[in-house]
Amino acid sequence: MNILIINGPNLNLLGTRDPDVYGKDTLPDIQTELQKQYPDHTFSFYQSNVEGELINRIQDAMKNDTEALIINPGGYSHTSVALRDALDAVTFPKVEVHLSNIHGREEFRDRSITGAVMNGIITGFGKHSYALGVEAIERLNLS
Repeated sequence: MNILIINGPNLNLLGTRDPDVYGKDTLPDIQTELQKQYPDHTFSFYQSNVEGELINRIQDAMKNDTEALIINPGGYSHTSVALRDALDAVTFPKVEVHLSNIHGREEFRDRSITGAVMNGIITGFGKHSYALGVEAIERLNLS
């Protein structure tokens, strides 16, 4: 299965930005672990701090052989109607993930407008949120 994993703003700072909240693993660490844990899947990884670039990558995925999407939209989860609309157009399985428990943090993080158009949201399991996202995608494909 070809799975695209998109990471939004500030996720390039993983490992150094608020390690007590987001953990000490870097984005490349998480990517390497996923590839080892799921050798039967092909992963494409993309990270951008720019909203429009994230939207373009989602739209490109709809034109190629991408079969599933896992996205950590970062702060755009709570603010970006444009990103939500791009995700809404995706017809293959899609799961939103967050490293921290967005419901246990500041009040403005409690609502994910992007999550409303996803098959599901996994939040609060640190780097394991990504592996749980892959598990969710696998289960969605079995349905």
